[in-house]
Amino acid sequence: MSRTDTPNGVDSRTVATDRLETHVLESGAPDAGGTVVFLHGNVSSSRFYDHVLATLPDRYRAIAPDLRGYGDSETKPIDATNGVEEFTGDLRALLATLEVDDPITLVGWSLGGGVAMQYALEHPQSVESLVLVNPVSPYGFGGTNDLEGTPCFDDYAGSGGGTGDDEFVDALADRDRSEGGEASPRKVLRTFYVAPSHGFDEDREESYLTGLLDTTTGGENYPGAAIESENWPGIAPGEMGVNNAISPKYFDVSSITEIDPDQKPRILWLRGDADQIVSNESLFDLGTLGQMGQVPGWPGEDVFPPQPMVDQTRAVLEIYEDRGGTVEEAVFANVGHSPHIEVPGDFRERVEGVLE
Repeated sequence: MSRTDTPNGVDSRTVATDRLETHVLESGAPDAGGTVVFLHGNVSSSRFYDHVLATLPDRYRAIAPDLRGYGDSETKPIDATNGVEEFTGDLRALLATLEVDDPITLVGWSLGGGVAMQYALEHPQSVESLVLVNPVSPYGFGGTNDLEGTPCFDDYAGSGGGTGDDEFVDALADRDRSEGGEASPRKVLRTFYVAPSHGFDEDREESYLTGLLDTTTGGENYPGAAIESENWPGIAPGEMGVNNAISPKYFDVSSITEIDPDQKPRILWLRGDADQIVSNESLFDLGTLGQMGQVPGWPGEDVFPPQPMVDQTRAVLEIYEDRGGTVEEAVFANVGHSPHIEVPGDFRERVEGVLE
């Protein structure tokens, strides 16, 4: 399987590994001087990187896989009890099959940032640099209330698969390309994936929308299963599916600070200051929505405040630096969740700076 709408200079193919039939986009020569791997976010695919691969100098080998259950890769269940290790295992198998030499640079956006951090934890000797693009907090998404990732409730209620919007999930399953409804994939793409000041040309919007719609939905994939809880808002993480895999019940990569100083990858943290998805007051976090009155019964800021996602990331990276790592934070003004789309030139310049 391959895509026919990739930009010039970008190849599309499916690679069979012992774990997954993985669709990848590639540019540059296999024997190029260094390899950079781009990992996409939740409800997206490698389509969100194809223009980056098309403009990256040929002296770098660039690879952008579709994670399991996304894009044109094979669909398999996601065991959330191991956090994002299903994804890192797939990635390890893919790089071995492609005979990619270590060390590599990992560029991880949103969910992909969490996968990149987990991969560095598992294989620090294989990662030279991490570029974290509006990454999920090291303590996961939802249900924590301080800089140390303390859960609001013991069962991590308010995070996981039950936090997905049912109307949005149904629209994904129906491959709805309409413009109607606040929860339509097209509306979500336009409203939340980029800042209000950034739009798309028609062709790019249709490609990115396809990237959203190529998401496998259900209890074993997106958003995942939920269980009942006595705690607000009445649901807690189940054991399967991607939103459970990034619940703080199962996901915690804060121990990245403990990597041996000689093996710590350099980290470049890129983020948009207008991000509405990963922020200190994320509009996808039930703490924020409860505070706004959008979710009934909110127990208050003392119990379930908005998760301080950006501050949690900064706190962990400060410890990482104190323990011998190298960290740089770069903030793009008036940019939302997708700097690689909104300011592609600045983004590419930053990535090339790391590769150089």
